[in-house]
Amino acid sequence: MPRSPSKRDRSTSDVAKPGAASPVMPLPEPKADPAPPAGAGQGGPNPSPGQISELRVTGHLMTLDTGLFCVFQAPGGPAPDPTTGLPGVRISLPPGQVGRPEAVNISTFRPDGWLSGAAALVRVTERPAQVLVTVYQAARQGPENAPRLQVLRLSGEATETAAAAHAPAPAAQAPAAQVPAAQAPAAQGPAAAAAPAQPAAGEPEVVAHVQRTGDVGTRFGEWVGTRGSKLWIEGFGIGPRPGIDPADIEYQAVLGRGWLSPWVEAGKFCGSRGMALPLLGIKVRLNGEAAERFDCSYEATFTDGTEVGPVPAGESCESESLAALEAFRIMFEPKGETRTAAKPGKSAAGRGRSKAR
Repeated sequence: MPRSPSKRDRSTSDVAKPGAASPVMPLPEPKADPAPPAGAGQGGPNPSPGQISELRVTGHLMTLDTGLFCVFQAPGGPAPDPTTGLPGVRISLPPGQVGRPEAVNISTFRPDGWLSGAAALVRVTERPAQVLVTVYQAARQGPENAPRLQVLRLSGEATETAAAAHAPAPAAQAPAAQVPAAQAPAAQGPAAAAAPAQPAAGEPEVVAHVQRTGDVGTRFGEWVGTRGSKLWIEGFGIGPRPGIDPADIEYQAVLGRGWLSPWVEAGKFCGSRGMALPLLGIKVRLNGEAAERFDCSYEATFTDGTEVGPVPAGESCESESLAALEAFRIMFEPKGETRTAAKPGKSAAGRGRSKAR
């Protein structure tokens, strides 16, 4: 979770502290600049030799804790000019001692560092560390036309006990954490292949971090999150199953249209806490022995009233409107005993239904 910026950086680092009322993190509004001369910043497709075009440039220092972060442009932002490519965003190490190449690794899809509608992965191995977010706009573009960015924590080094999944905690203080592991011994003999091993009584099998609520836990087949509440889910995790390699159960968070977080294995948290960044859906897959022994499907509701699913493992469960994820449930059952038929997911028609609640 991003650390609070130091006092000297506070005026330029609000990008790391989204407000609780909005999942989108608008860049801080820069001070008004004098109006540029007519024609400034409008290079056009054929600028004259020697012409210098003025640009509006704003920079923001973002302080990050240890972990892996995804920085991407929120949907619905201004489209770049087809000629100049502006507005544009670059993420880089800042100059001076705050730039720590030994502690920060920035990966972008373009070798020149521009986001260009894509995303950047920022890995911090030693805290605290800062990255420089620079926004370039045409001179006459106002701050309201600046790209809006989202920062999603994908993984962290902190762990917490199973009790944290039962008691809601202040969202701003909850660290990224692992999902509580099941503690009951695996079933023995022929019955082991017939039914999933059960976790200790009362221990959650699925955990989610809910807006203004904190961590909540439930069991497979039960809803996590409250349908109809319009409170979004910011992260989730699935507990490891006794007798099954955690790597055989993997899941992702839907971050945007066509954008998914990296796969994480059972027992790890996927998403963020206290950053006011909702997930837009989930995706689960089974590998190895888990895929041979069990069927998995899941369904979800979204803050706009959309209901999607059940969809089978390997399919994204998200709304066509990309509304925030409100509640979901995961069914994990022995093969041949699935109670609810899964419907095709996003790759096929009929992936969900929209229903006013």
